[in-house]
Amino acid sequence: MAADSEPESEVFEITDFTTASEWERFISKVEEVLNDWKLIGNSLGKPLEKGIFTSGTWEEKSDEISFADFKFSVTHHYLVQESTDKEGKDEVLEDVIPQSMQDLLCMNNDFPPRAHCLVRWYGLREFVVIAPAANNDAVLSESKCNLLLSSVSIALGNTGCQVPLFVQIHHKWRRMYVGECQGPGVRTDFEMVHLRKVPNQYTHLSGLLDIFKSKIGCPLTPLPPVNIAIRFTYVLQDWQQYFWPQQPPDIDALVGGEVGGLEFGKLPFGACEDPISELHLATTWPHLTEGIIVDNDVYSDLDPMQAPHWSVRVRKADNPQCLLGDFVTEFFKICRRKESTDEILGRSTFEEEGREIADITHALSKLTEPAPVPIHKLSVSNMVHTAKKKIRKHRGVEESPLNNDVLNTILLFLFPDAASEKPLDGTSSTDNSNPPLESEEYNLYNQFKSAPSDSLTYKLALCLCMINFYHGGLKGVAHLWQEFVLEMRFRWENNFLIPGLASGPPDLRCCLLHQKLQMLNCCIERKKARDEGRKTSPSDNVTNTYSGDAGKSGDQLGPDNLREADKDKGEVGKSWDSWSDSEEEFFECLSDTEELKGNGQESGKKGGPKEMASLKPEGRLHQHGKLTLLHNGEPLYIPVTQEPAPMTEDLLEEQSEVLAKLGTSAEGAHLRARMQSACLLSDMESFKAANPGCFLEDFVRWYSPRDYIEEEVVDEKGNMVLKGELSARMKIPSNMWVEAWETAKPIPARRQRRLFDDTREAEKVLHYLAVQKPADLARHLLPCVIHAAVLKVKEEESLENISSVKKIIKQIISHSSKVLHFPNPEDKKLEEIIHQITNVEAIIARARSLKAKFGTEKCEQEEEKEDLERFVSCLLEQPEVLVVGAGRGHAGRIIHKLFVNAQRAATMTPAEEELKRMGPPEEKRQNLAADFPPPAGRELILRTAVPRPAPYSRALPQRMYSVLTKEDFRLAGAFSSDTSFF
Repeated sequence: MAADSEPESEVFEITDFTTASEWERFISKVEEVLNDWKLIGNSLGKPLEKGIFTSGTWEEKSDEISFADFKFSVTHHYLVQESTDKEGKDEVLEDVIPQSMQDLLCMNNDFPPRAHCLVRWYGLREFVVIAPAANNDAVLSESKCNLLLSSVSIALGNTGCQVPLFVQIHHKWRRMYVGECQGPGVRTDFEMVHLRKVPNQYTHLSGLLDIFKSKIGCPLTPLPPVNIAIRFTYVLQDWQQYFWPQQPPDIDALVGGEVGGLEFGKLPFGACEDPISELHLATTWPHLTEGIIVDNDVYSDLDPMQAPHWSVRVRKADNPQCLLGDFVTEFFKICRRKESTDEILGRSTFEEEGREIADITHALSKLTEPAPVPIHKLSVSNMVHTAKKKIRKHRGVEESPLNNDVLNTILLFLFPDAASEKPLDGTSSTDNSNPPLESEEYNLYNQFKSAPSDSLTYKLALCLCMINFYHGGLKGVAHLWQEFVLEMRFRWENNFLIPGLASGPPDLRCCLLHQKLQMLNCCIERKKARDEGRKTSPSDNVTNTYSGDAGKSGDQLGPDNLREADKDKGEVGKSWDSWSDSEEEFFECLSDTEELKGNGQESGKKGGPKEMASLKPEGRLHQHGKLTLLHNGEPLYIPVTQEPAPMTEDLLEEQSEVLAKLGTSAEGAHLRARMQSACLLSDMESFKAANPGCFLEDFVRWYSPRDYIEEEVVDEKGNMVLKGELSARMKIPSNMWVEAWETAKPIPARRQRRLFDDTREAEKVLHYLAVQKPADLARHLLPCVIHAAVLKVKEEESLENISSVKKIIKQIISHSSKVLHFPNPEDKKLEEIIHQITNVEAIIARARSLKAKFGTEKCEQEEEKEDLERFVSCLLEQPEVLVVGAGRGHAGRIIHKLFVNAQRAATMTPAEEELKRMGPPEEKRQNLAADFPPPAGRELILRTAVPRPAPYSRALPQRMYSVLTKEDFRLAGAFSSDTSFF
């Protein structure tokens, strides 16, 4: 076997000189790509419409090939067009020159404002580019350039492809291309010259015409006329008297509630610098012939004021500094800080009061000690205010991050009720802060999970934002937050409601911080009612009980049952803390023993029954319509009930976790049901106390009418009577309702154990607020800041009415609602939202800048004003805008004046010199040249169709494009020749 394998191995070692070389493989790969993209044969499209290169859709396809180990990318660029029907046209198309050659002479799309450079230079609708794949690779030597060009030529010839094929040579920044296009008997060579300095003889039309004529070398005399298109671009950078209208804020100002020249609660807006850096005026002569015009090194007929076409584009400043964007960005940066409030303000301030501060942190344990210490004598606020004094003593006025004037102004803005000697009562709480459901404002705070725009939380977010930007940065934020927490503690201990919060339970549609403040307000309300024995008005009671009852029966009822129960109860409900039968305090008990003891004491005090078994009704609100008790015919009374405990979303989550951990066993399910039925048991006890001798059926008829089914039946005497019974689910043995009913004792709401321990919950909220770091605080309030920024942007946009901005704002709202509605959004997504808001601010600032420059407000004629506003709006949204009437139109005259002012300033010409221009037309004409600076860019396109290379060859398109700028000179030529008759 070994002997047999030897000859085989020798055969494989033979070098076969007939195999393809790397060059041939490269050509084959190019052909393969062209075939894959179906670029073979002639496909004539429709003639190009005017402006299609800018308004149309451009697409590209890419592939990668290699020449030995050098990689090239092949890219097909093409304008998307409707396909034309090719059937029955094959014979006709045989002698037609390729589409690309025809496009060389098309004059509808000269100087497109936004297009690939080869489209601008050659007017092509479709082409393929072969370029080095890596950015730092380049084809530099002439021999390699020629080798690539030969490869292209062979590939085009072999495949019959009529799409131009370009090869990028030299460094990529030079944008140097050579290429070729082949058709039946015709070929076009694309050549290019790129110089840094331009020879003097080629700075004007006559010199360029000489190059063009010598290059085409036409044997005919006289030469067919050359068609010329010219564009001169003038740049205006010095706006002179058209100052930027944005006034920078005065940071030191502090007058009547204003800081930094801005009112508290109002975000700043606008760019600090002019967001429009340059105006480019392009003056175009689209159809000229050689004989009509003179342009040489001595004299030129090309006067910009006489140009038939004017078009304008504006160059926007890169990332202009915008006030609103900076405000939000700086606030967002706080989210990344890790220091606590103590670390920022300095721990040393607390050293002397260390023991008392420790007592504050253990406030909860102190409250739950069995010692009979009245709550109001705990003196927690005294300790806090002592610490506050120590802080001020240690820090000194000059060291305080916020000076007293600023701090007092902010606190007065946040707590307007503090201005009066005695804080307002219930009126300090905003009852109607929630706008109607259908309003856009409601949707915003609901979508962003922020807070209503007139709420304390929202105002706090704006104040912290302003403090962070203008007054003390992070230290100022920590200082204000510390003062805010102290204010919350003061209000809790002194029964002052927190202003700017909707009454009722926490609104779960808002941010967690807002919910916590609402929870604290609920606690203050309950404590206040208990401490003062305050009676609430019936209208408040109806609202409170209605909102509470939904949660009350929600644990045990279906949604449809709930609706009926709420309907019945909502009409007549009343909250437990406003029970109006007596002035006695609400009885709170800490254990069952104390509860029984307390009940006896309370009953004795008021001369009521001394035993709980007594059937004397207690805690009645009023009669329930015409309903009577089933067994003794007494009227059925609605009892005064306890409201269920308000919950914030973190407490709900905590509760749901506890319930979930009970598992799915029967014991776990039973325990879960008992935990959820605390509210049901309380209501049953109140009902029993109000209706002595009642049964479960009576309770169900009031609490869940759908669970009591009435049917018409015929009794013994033959009469139709109504007979009722409990629903099937109520008859299930040992169900929770029956168990709760049997357990329930007839105890009125005022003597029951509290469902909601406001003291404990308030201390939990205050502790939660105290331990928040500035970073946590910024995270909580960022939705409010973004909400405020979006409202500010909408308000400013409504003054300008920019359609594109309206769309972007909708996108921002949609994006923000997705990001902010979930906890802990990613920093990257938040940065995107802030970036979008900054972009919108910059667009509005640009609109205002342009309106100021073009003086839209100064127009006396309504029609001219509308035209100018439309023109300014187009400048913002389109890459280039045509000036109607060129230099003679209204906008043209304003642009001319802008250039004149800039030129006068540049040459230091006084305004009196202008009077001299009113002389004879010849003198005026000479002065006009000085109205504009030398053109920043000169572009020319020369076209003709001549037979080449011989007089009897076909007349084919010839084109040369030239661009001359201060540091750049480029010639791009496309010269066609006849390959059949030469």
